[in-house]
Amino acid sequence: MRGDAFLDEFAAVNKQIQLALDALPYKTLDMPQEVHEQVALVHSQFQRAATRTDPPDTQLSKDLAWALTDNPTDPALLTRISHRLQLHTMADMKNESIALHNMVISTAGEPDGCVDHMSSLLKKLKDCVVTDDPTNDALASRSASIKHRSPIIPDEFRCPISLELMQDPVIVSSGQTYERSCIQKWLDSGHKTCPKTQQPLSHTSLTPNFVLKSLISQWCEVNGIELPKNKQNSRDKKATKSSDYDHAGLVSLMNRLRSGNQDEQRAAAGEIRLLAKRNVNNRICIAEAGAIPLLVNLLSSLDPRTQEHAVTALLNLSIHENNKASIVDSHAIPKIVEVLKTGSMEARENAAATLFSLSVVDENKVTIGAAGAITPLINLLCDGSPRGKKDAATAIFNLCIYQGNKVRAVKAGIVIHLMNFLVDPTGGMIDEALSLLSILAGNPEGKVVIAQSEPIPPLIEVIKTGSPRNRENAAAILWLLCSADAEQTLAAKAAGAEDALKELSETGTDRAKRKASSILELMRQANEA
Repeated sequence: MRGDAFLDEFAAVNKQIQLALDALPYKTLDMPQEVHEQVALVHSQFQRAATRTDPPDTQLSKDLAWALTDNPTDPALLTRISHRLQLHTMADMKNESIALHNMVISTAGEPDGCVDHMSSLLKKLKDCVVTDDPTNDALASRSASIKHRSPIIPDEFRCPISLELMQDPVIVSSGQTYERSCIQKWLDSGHKTCPKTQQPLSHTSLTPNFVLKSLISQWCEVNGIELPKNKQNSRDKKATKSSDYDHAGLVSLMNRLRSGNQDEQRAAAGEIRLLAKRNVNNRICIAEAGAIPLLVNLLSSLDPRTQEHAVTALLNLSIHENNKASIVDSHAIPKIVEVLKTGSMEARENAAATLFSLSVVDENKVTIGAAGAITPLINLLCDGSPRGKKDAATAIFNLCIYQGNKVRAVKAGIVIHLMNFLVDPTGGMIDEALSLLSILAGNPEGKVVIAQSEPIPPLIEVIKTGSPRNRENAAAILWLLCSADAEQTLAAKAAGAEDALKELSETGTDRAKRKASSILELMRQANEA
């Protein structure tokens, strides 16, 4: 159903690479003959790809287009589609429904027209499958000939725990489907494995299997069976805004967070971490259930894994704007800063990311800076993992939009570390270093400290060889320094910046061109003085 879009994307990429190779004068480059031949071969392959397309399955496309309209659908057309898609039996439909719901989960609840179309098509195909499935033919025949006997329930429709016809089928993390009330009792009893496969469950969220529920309803209608309404589950779903947990499941999670049992708290915090990552409804329902203050308390846990789960769960919950205020009101910021200072590397990384998320709200920038976050963020910037360094740099940049935090960062010695990143670009932090220096150079104290750090040579090197964005930031920093101190202008000219700036004024980004031209004007004025 997405075939045309995918083909268009591949065709566009093929065309771009072909045009790039068309413009590349590789025949004039001093390369070994073998390399020339390889480039020419690749070039010719992309030229052929630009004019060759695989023939589409036109019949299937026509059938799908008709089946998705509101027109009455020919059973023969549905049969043709089901055979073409290899959906022949109830088991096939069940597997397809599981795959479809996994797609829904992977999109984090975002609207997806293609998924909606597939769901609609599956509902239409179930009629065809129910009619054509030999199992159902036998059931219908037996029901018609032996009126006093109940039809045999297909195994796919029975809960593996109760062996009864499922009313509210849900999928667990192992991919197995159970009746909601049965699997919930199993989980509430403390079990952490799939009853059928015995494999450990990565989480205990329950995903409704709507397609299988629809198939069961269809089968009941064909066989004259009335399926009772599950009113309790309807109330729970309404109360939890379609989250992956019903009300009872959320209450159970909160109780486990409150328990004094370290293993229970660790497991519950881990489940909330996963649930909060999945979609916005989960974030709303988890917060409304009262999880945020409980997770804030667990930030002080002596168990490293519990602490990691708690801070990461708060990070995921903070993605929803309304939860940011709840987290701050629960006095989380000082505890998050403490995790940033003393936690494991994963906990420190996610603490930095949480502070960044909270700092989107302007007044939180002041609170976070006053709580002492700048120094431990700088420490993470220096000794963290590659990901930790990126998280720290992002958080510091956002916090330094507030002038008071710029002063704190400068006094904490951030400039020397950023200059080290410029001098040794192998650390992979040159982009972040330049972004931070550009914002710190706008502060008088920051400007003075940067000027004392011999910044001219590395800045000129970036202007000569850096990426467009880095050349722009380097020029902006150099302009701030030169406009405030004529000695810096003379130092830049003496270091050979003039030629690099002239080239940048012609080929750089619009902002880079302006900055380069301004610095060149300052150099001209310095010569005349």
